[in-house]
Amino acid sequence: MKQKISRRKMLGALAVSGGMIGLSVSCSTSEHAPTKLAAKKTDGTPMQFFPKNGPDANPQLNDIEKYPKCPYCGMNRKQWHHSRHLVHYSDNKVDPTCSLHCAAISLSLNIDRQPKAIYAADYGSNEKIKPLINVDEAAYLVGSKLPGTMTAQSKMAFADRAMAETLQGDKGGEMADFEKALTQSYLSMARDTNMIRKRRAAKRKKMQHG
Repeated sequence: MKQKISRRKMLGALAVSGGMIGLSVSCSTSEHAPTKLAAKKTDGTPMQFFPKNGPDANPQLNDIEKYPKCPYCGMNRKQWHHSRHLVHYSDNKVDPTCSLHCAAISLSLNIDRQPKAIYAADYGSNEKIKPLINVDEAAYLVGSKLPGTMTAQSKMAFADRAMAETLQGDKGGEMADFEKALTQSYLSMARDTNMIRKRRAAKRKKMQHG
């Protein structure tokens, strides 16, 4: 990671998610919360749905094979390889997510832990599985006509800014760095969460009625 992620800037971006952080704290302290999850030695991070990730010094290598599912939504990271992110914390614990949306959740729930590196898929790559790039070196195309993952407002990362700008001419959207894209994820979190909840409820209802 050529340039360490600024803790001050990161906390500034996280500030917009104060309501969600408060909700997470209140839920984690309720009598119904799965508080025992945080105590397991093999937990990746305290509030994961699938807390099975131990320390990994190089989580970006073969990340899909090692981490096939997003810990916050359960989505298949190979299927959504083009939008996946991976947060590598300073204690070598890992949050491998399907999207920037879920990476933003990880960063909120782990606000007192320092990210050592954050990776995103290079949407502009022609490889069968998009390779990961450090977000410090990425250019994001936000709000284009490209379909979003876990959000109505897509936020795709590119290793080549010129390629992102070319696609912008066809698909629209705005250019952004990681911090701006992360902030937009928090600003749309309530709307996106409500959208996801409704879609999943409709899917469950359809499955129940055949």
